Amino acid sequence: MLLRFLETLLISLAGGLIFRLSHLPLPWLLGSLTSVMVWSLAVKRDLFWPVELRNSGLIILGFMLGASFSAGTVQQIIRQLPAMVFATSSTIIFSLAVGYIVCRRTGVSLSSGIIGSVPGGLTQMVVLSEEIADTDLTVVTFMQTIRLLSTVFIVPFIVIHGMAASGGQAAAAGTSVINSSIFQTPWNALLYTVIVLIAAWAAVKISLPTPFLLGPLIGAAALALAGFQAPSTPSILVVISQLCIGAYLGLSIQPASLENWKKLLPYTLMGSIAVVFFSLGVGFMLTRMHSMGLTSAFLGTSPGGMGEMGLTAVLVGANVSLVTAYQMFRLLFILFVMTLALKRFFGSAGAQGKSP
Repeated sequence: MLLRFLETLLISLAGGLIFRLSHLPLPWLLGSLTSVMVWSLAVKRDLFWPVELRNSGLIILGFMLGASFSAGTVQQIIRQLPAMVFATSSTIIFSLAVGYIVCRRTGVSLSSGIIGSVPGGLTQMVVLSEEIADTDLTVVTFMQTIRLLSTVFIVPFIVIHGMAASGGQAAAAGTSVINSSIFQTPWNALLYTVIVLIAAWAAVKISLPTPFLLGPLIGAAALALAGFQAPSTPSILVVISQLCIGAYLGLSIQPASLENWKKLLPYTLMGSIAVVFFSLGVGFMLTRMHSMGLTSAFLGTSPGGMGEMGLTAVLVGANVSLVTAYQMFRLLFILFVMTLALKRFFGSAGAQGKSP
């Protein structure tokens, strides 16, 4: 097991370095993801990456996202709640339309096409597919994987290479928020560490979705809102966080043995790209409704995961707390509202209806 882990680590580092030297976006995340996925498919070796390392990466990321919150951004979030509802509902409706088209064109069941297209977390959607009647777990996993890959590659590229100017303005704004903290002591790093770890433990105990990300995010945000200055995150920790998450995702993405994957792939890919650019249009509309840059608006409405979009916001200097708030709102809306709606519409899977 140790040798398999070291092999995965070396492949992840090599992929991250190649992406870094090539000046590609999110190099240590996307580079490690790509290299591990390609290597495992090419040589068909049984690689290994502990889930504890993935969780550690999520904890670091959760701290960075939560530490960006301030009283000012909370007021912004409250004012923008109607906009969050608009952005979330419009993106989901468009995704449902994409799922319906995939169903009609490829012959997969309607429930599989819909759940495979909904921009929720990969894990959450796969779990949901096991609970809804007439849903093919393999199809959902395949579609959600393609959606995740297309989003985490396309969105950072657009943001970093097409919106760099607005990102720099956002970075300056973010720095002023940190400097306005009340309590600035050498003990803050220890305080944040303790609270973030406790919050992660508590999130697991109460079964929050993505607990190792949401728990630390909430804990760090609570301290930041209380006025405790967040310690600056060493760049090496940011790299480690990306590697830990990227390598795990690379191993998780395993093409399923689908009979009609050649027919399903182009429609899924085109649908995923369409949702990304639809979210860009929604983001542009948000800039007309509120005083927010297009970078922050696009990252907030993009159908990627909160972790990936939040990390991109950190690296390009966007309004991290606002991006996180939009992403969190969509995640919770899908988990608590869409889940109930889909179960009511399609029916819950019985003992015989679950996918093997």
